[in-house]
Amino acid sequence: MATPAKVTKPEGKNNHEAADEQADKEQQEAIEQIDEVQNEIDRLNEQASEEILKVEQKYNKLRQPYFQKRSDLIAKIPNFWVTAFVNHPQVSALLNEEDEEALQFLTKVEVQEFEDIKSGYKINFHFDSNQYFENEVISKEFHLNDTGEPSSKSTPIKWKAGKDLTKKSSTPSKGGRKRNLEEQESFFCWFSDHGDAGADELGEVIKDDIWPNPLQYYLASEIEEDGGDDDLDEEGLMDEEEGDEDDFEGEDDDGEDDEGGEDEGEDEG
Repeated sequence: MATPAKVTKPEGKNNHEAADEQADKEQQEAIEQIDEVQNEIDRLNEQASEEILKVEQKYNKLRQPYFQKRSDLIAKIPNFWVTAFVNHPQVSALLNEEDEEALQFLTKVEVQEFEDIKSGYKINFHFDSNQYFENEVISKEFHLNDTGEPSSKSTPIKWKAGKDLTKKSSTPSKGGRKRNLEEQESFFCWFSDHGDAGADELGEVIKDDIWPNPLQYYLASEIEEDGGDDDLDEEGLMDEEEGDEDDFEGEDDDGEDDEGGEDEGEDEG
């Protein structure tokens, strides 16, 4: 009986499988190497964060005397802070007329970042004696605990009889820049709102936008008015130039008419 011939697998197929295995192996090695490099990048990022935090802490201390000097100078300007708030588009949208009246007594705002910076900050509002509440200072603090969970707390406002703005239904302030609601929640409700401390937009706006340079918002309305005058001047200048051009064209038309008259006279002669 004849021995059955051995079936040999095509050599090309074996080479293809071997090439695939080699490619998979190289890909896996590349992934492992990328992971090692990424770990080094993460380590450097963590180190950079620590260094940046140290620099922030250093310069936060250096800035304090200048913040104090600025506050002393601001105290010489009546209604500085309420003007800055009203001129800020996001904050002004939260103010009704009674809020603005109460904020006329706001004499000082200060943001105090905690010493390690990353664990939170505190905003202090200083008030003159007023008809709304007994507090001289109202504060709101934002904290991050060790697990990174945010929380906030604030000074209870000691409202005078019948003056609690958080319990009143107020109409939006005039000017058409407020929210179009029949009733608007008072700005002072923010102090007792601790529902989502990690996404407190007003706190972030005051800390990161207004506090670094409040003067730009105090002057905002004046800058807009100056800009409006410039626009008017430019429009007036353009009108004058157009008027001059019309006069010039009119003179040309008159001249042409005169010449036409002379030609007619000559023809008649």
